[in-house]
Amino acid sequence: MQTDSPHGTGFDPDFRPDLTPAQMLALGVFGGAYFDNESTDEYPKEWFKDAKISDHGPDKSLNYFGVDASQSREEWIRKGWIRDQDPLGWFQWYCRYYLGRRSEDDARQIKRWRQMVRHAAQVKYGCRAGDATCRPKQRQALLHWAYDSRRI
Repeated sequence: MQTDSPHGTGFDPDFRPDLTPAQMLALGVFGGAYFDNESTDEYPKEWFKDAKISDHGPDKSLNYFGVDASQSREEWIRKGWIRDQDPLGWFQWYCRYYLGRRSEDDARQIKRWRQMVRHAAQVKYGCRAGDATCRPKQRQALLHWAYDSRRI
């Protein structure tokens, strides 16, 4: 595992997220319960200054679009999306990648991120420009993957 990239730099050229982890947390993702009871000490405290965090499990009202757009962690495990190094999944990988960690799992996670572009295309072509009420579940899912669907 390599950790020599300064925060928010040195990204793979195929990985260009629209949002930082702090921006995602402030907008409202994963019902405010992504980290559950896991410690967040490894992440900068400023990421949580404006974060929408639930103290009672997932709460869709904390999501930017106010809808549930997540599958359960159990489903993530069942589908083989979870790896030991990031037991909380993609967002944990992204947080650590953003902080400079590089690992053997980067290519897989970046490939998964790139596959979300089809959802952005569906929103772009299926909704009027600026209509944030169109396809809210897809838009929320895009936020979970650091795509800023508000710009579509």
